[in-house]
Amino acid sequence: MQRHERPPAGRPVESAVATLPDDAVVDRGSHENAPAIVIRADRVREVLSMLRAEAGLDHCSCVTAQEREDRFETIYHLTDYDDRTRELSVVVPTAADDPVSESAAAVHRTAEWHEREAYDLVGIEYDDHPDLRRILLPETWKGHPLREEYDRDRPQIVALREHANPISDDRREGDTMFLNVGPHHPSTHGVLHLEVVLDGEEVVDVDPDVGYIHRCEEQMCQESTYRHQIMPYPDRWDWGGAGLLNEWAYARVIEDLADVDVPEYAQVIRTMSAELSRVLSHLLFVAMYALDVSGEFTATFMYGFRDREAVQDVLEALTGQRMMFNYFRVGGVAWDLPEPREEFLRSVRSLTDELPRKLDEYHDLLTSNETFQLRCVDTGELPPDVAKAYGVTGPVARGSGIDYDLRRDDPYGYYDELDWNVVTEDGRDNFSRVLVRLREIEESAAIVEQCVDLLADWPESERVCQANVPRTLRPSGECYRAVEGAKGELGIYVRADGTETPARFKIRGPSFSNLSALPAMAEGEFVADLVATLGSLDTIMGEVDR
Repeated sequence: MQRHERPPAGRPVESAVATLPDDAVVDRGSHENAPAIVIRADRVREVLSMLRAEAGLDHCSCVTAQEREDRFETIYHLTDYDDRTRELSVVVPTAADDPVSESAAAVHRTAEWHEREAYDLVGIEYDDHPDLRRILLPETWKGHPLREEYDRDRPQIVALREHANPISDDRREGDTMFLNVGPHHPSTHGVLHLEVVLDGEEVVDVDPDVGYIHRCEEQMCQESTYRHQIMPYPDRWDWGGAGLLNEWAYARVIEDLADVDVPEYAQVIRTMSAELSRVLSHLLFVAMYALDVSGEFTATFMYGFRDREAVQDVLEALTGQRMMFNYFRVGGVAWDLPEPREEFLRSVRSLTDELPRKLDEYHDLLTSNETFQLRCVDTGELPPDVAKAYGVTGPVARGSGIDYDLRRDDPYGYYDELDWNVVTEDGRDNFSRVLVRLREIEESAAIVEQCVDLLADWPESERVCQANVPRTLRPSGECYRAVEGAKGELGIYVRADGTETPARFKIRGPSFSNLSALPAMAEGEFVADLVATLGSLDTIMGEVDR
């Protein structure tokens, strides 16, 4: 057994489904990667509660809303934090003329934000939802953009009341104050607006207001062809350098739908380049987090960008780009390693050889720094049960001791052939999330080194970079697939209808669910802790708003 492996656990999903009430389940089906059941719209809470209790499906990884010819649908993509291969798609159809469904927020807290997005863009209403209002668009927006009947030419007006003080009639005890943080503030890492209520300097309420950089990525992908036009988009979801990981998410789902087998050689190149992309993202986090906590440009910030340059040089030599790589292709990668091949591999080895020394510098400057510890230890606490309720994944989840990593738990690429560790920390605070990312850079370097050794010895006659993929892809079926992105589980659901473009393209950005947990992490702390906690999430707004 490799270091990163663990035995599967949990009751078979099918046996748990068999115990569901017959009058709640109206049909059975199958998506490409998971069984599917169709349930009544007024039995959502009951069914999802039973699946969580009886089958251990405690992770609502994604919620997809869509319009079909005769109905609307909500799909809850369920899985298990302890065994990611146990998946189930729960489909909830609603009438075309009155799309109303029961909310799942009482069972899976993460569904609260996902259902708000479904209401905002598709127009499905959810009974008993705790806060059913728009999330990406202003409350005064007219219409739902992903509906067939939506009028794109209709003028929109954002009324002044959208910007009114939401606590002008606050009746809380104490001397409360409303504070806007962002949407144009360095500590928000992009156009994020936090509506914060303070009692003195203590945070008593925080409401993340997202949608300022909503770019209709899903809609654009639905109007693009599978083979070439969609692949450049995933890089734009994460401008921190993790674009290759995002490209892999799309490649994985379309390769499942189109039944494409990726050559082994291309899988090794994908794995190597993806881990370099992860290092690029984590180094940006380290640099920016030092800025968040100290409030000024520090040596750590400069060192982070110095070290990122070395990674970008390698990725530029491989892909031709420094940020928006567009290197993956359906069925493999765009091209082989650059020539002279030995020189390129030496440059990668030189990079990984230098990383341990550089990581020691970061530990000297940050994790062993008393002031940094005072700011980060025991702040931004996120207990594992709360993290799971919000669908938190990636380094944020692993910083709360949740042993969940799709590279191991739902193997893809060449990860299951390599020797590496899943990094977890039990501190569940801001400090633990920093430690996780620094240690993950070490593990990524170990993966890259093993890939370099494999590539160096790969027979020249077997260096196949792409499968033989038809020029035009017209797949049929439904599939949700995810990869371990730099911020966590990056998933994509595609409904293919036999044409050249997707009928539905849904992006599950990990930062979206991670950010929804911020109020639970920040309330009761000080304003300075709020900035440190937000920074520890490593949120990218292109991934949140899409």
